[in-house]
Amino acid sequence: MTAIGIFGARGRMGQAIAGVAADAGIAVAGGTDSQPGGTIGAEGAAITSDAMGLADSADVLIDFSVPGALQAHLDACVAAGKPLLIGTTGLEAAHHAAIDRASAHIAVLQTGNTSLGVNLLAALVREAAARLGDDWDIEILEMHHRHKVDAPSGTALLLGEAAAAGRGISLADHSARGRDGITGARNAGDIGFAALRGGSVAGDHLVVLAADQERIELGHRAESRIIFARGAVKAAQWLIGKAPGRYAMADVLGL
Repeated sequence: MTAIGIFGARGRMGQAIAGVAADAGIAVAGGTDSQPGGTIGAEGAAITSDAMGLADSADVLIDFSVPGALQAHLDACVAAGKPLLIGTTGLEAAHHAAIDRASAHIAVLQTGNTSLGVNLLAALVREAAARLGDDWDIEILEMHHRHKVDAPSGTALLLGEAAAAGRGISLADHSARGRDGITGARNAGDIGFAALRGGSVAGDHLVVLAADQERIELGHRAESRIIFARGAVKAAQWLIGKAPGRYAMADVLGL
């Protein structure tokens, strides 16, 4: 039986993943957390601070913890030769460089969103951006619960990257965020972001492609974080046995 290890086991996503695994008859090898103690999963596996030990005992690891813990988790998985799915958001260039280094040794799937629906949306956004001219402005609006600490969300950035890929441009060079005051006219080719926070919203995302006298709106609404947990478990199972390299949810979906 497949055994999943969960980095960030006490978090909302860690608990949701354990619940989905139990419903699917998948074992949880254990978890780690900055506050160890207690158990997780139907088997009552221990929650510890031992990333190396968890990597040794699991067939695949899932990380929804914090950016500051990523390097230790990568090191543990590389040492154990185990694949890793990373759903942690708020990653910066140094984190992605570390993922690239680890992917030379193990299979790593990093994504801003594990929902199957969101990743299909990203494919649609990329296609739309590729087929429409740059006279179509692209804006991305996202809303999450009041406790979310990073903005734009990882999903919004995933959708922005999809739009940029469709246009054949770099998102870093064409990203517009935090408009306030007298900003001047919109720069042609920019991909704009806006973030809303409040209540208990699991995740709403809307991509607007706007031209003169018309616009297209492509969106996704998450009603529960369970959808992210289901996608994470599915992707983690898919990752087992894969050759070293860096993968994405599009690979899981065959897109």
